[in-house]
Amino acid sequence: MSREEILAAIPHRPPFLLVDEIVERDEKHIVCRQTFSGDEYFYAGHYPEFPITPGVLLCEAAMQAGAVLLAPLMADRDGVPVVTRMNDVRFKRMVRPGETITMEVELTEQTARAFYLSAKVTVDGQVAVRLQFVCMMAPTSKN
Repeated sequence: MSREEILAAIPHRPPFLLVDEIVERDEKHIVCRQTFSGDEYFYAGHYPEFPITPGVLLCEAAMQAGAVLLAPLMADRDGVPVVTRMNDVRFKRMVRPGETITMEVELTEQTARAFYLSAKVTVDGQVAVRLQFVCMMAPTSKN
């Protein structure tokens, strides 16, 4: 999937777009990658002598991959996809500048309004974080 297709699928934009490429995708599963160059704004202050990618951004990358997965299912709904719950978040490995993460996200359940997803973020086959999350559409109107 091209960068343009990713930008068309989700509302996130640089410098907060955390999906570089889609490796594979089907209706219930997606694999994405993101490479952290080391020039990202957060490294300047997140342990500057030993920069580490913030864990919350690893979760965000997985959730953005999930939003790309859900985009076709949410196309006819008004609003933007937002996470309403995160469960069982487990950090297993630090991610350093220059590393590439792979986000694997699976749609495990769908109700009328909510999408339940399970995610794993890895670096070179080593798990960095696992999490489960729920996504729903939030209205964008101010009414």
